[in-house]
Amino acid sequence: MFRPRFLPDNFTLALVATVALASVWPARGALGADFETLTAVAIGLLFFLHGAKLSREAIIAGATHWRLHLLVLASTFVLFPVLGLALKPLLAPLVTPQLYLGVLFLCMLPATVQSAIAFTSIARGNVAAAVCSASASTLIGIFITPVLVSLFVVPHRAGAASAWSSIGHIMLQLMAPFVAGQLLRGWIHPWLARHGGALKFVDQGSILLVVYTAFSAAVVQGLWKQVSFSSLAGLLGVCAVLLALMLGLTGWSARRLGFTKEDEITIVFCGSKKSLASGIPMAKVLFASGAVGAVVLPLMLFHQIQLMVCAVLARRYARRAHAASAQDAVVTPLR
Repeated sequence: MFRPRFLPDNFTLALVATVALASVWPARGALGADFETLTAVAIGLLFFLHGAKLSREAIIAGATHWRLHLLVLASTFVLFPVLGLALKPLLAPLVTPQLYLGVLFLCMLPATVQSAIAFTSIARGNVAAAVCSASASTLIGIFITPVLVSLFVVPHRAGAASAWSSIGHIMLQLMAPFVAGQLLRGWIHPWLARHGGALKFVDQGSILLVVYTAFSAAVVQGLWKQVSFSSLAGLLGVCAVLLALMLGLTGWSARRLGFTKEDEITIVFCGSKKSLASGIPMAKVLFASGAVGAVVLPLMLFHQIQLMVCAVLARRYARRAHAASAQDAVVTPLR
């Protein structure tokens, strides 16, 4: 009955096909350099269009709920990294050093925007707060993620750049196009509203391009000789453990702090998810080209797991909300 919910979506299948293509036919030499340039242009276009799409009114409407946003940001940029570091004795033996590095990078990324909002809406949570919180996480992550990587990843010798250098690169490659999109939103947003598929095409196409370029460089340097099937199986377990802990801790924290059920839903879906759309471009900027493939592999796997699990969880929340509404409808006339 529930099996279709656990089947991978078309984009996940496209990611798997892209990794397979890069493994069989990696871009080398001049072709690899051309793909690097094309990837940089695609990422800039992606963040430009996201800047044009993001509603400032929605952000302002949700910005007043500071307690909720503070908890989401703390979950994303404090609790997640603490778990990744504190669980090293448990997690590191299950994967290779490079994959554990990718797990740490995953823990330091901002929350996803689109799916967090979509799941919050399905579960009948506080959608306005979700828009604000997820968007703020993305923007703040542009500054916080490079700092966290510099503090906790550089000691692992992964080829990460310094924090200030990384922030500079991200500001130029990601933030500048985003701000340009915001400034031109009045002219571009009506076109985006009529052609919503264009943003989806650029969004998914740029990620596939980055994945192909990153895995090509990694394959050329011997990625699949370093990553065994047992390491991949261990990585699956690591991602599942992290997601389960974060879903449990965000829900428990929201209830302990007295948030409403609608706010709890928002906190769970915004505080436990990580952004593939932001993470892969950031990895491209923050890490040496040969290390990117292994670094983003945990993120790609975590992304699919979070989509499948949160889809089921959102429907469960929605059923509870529907049952509560039906109960209120029965009780109210009796009063």
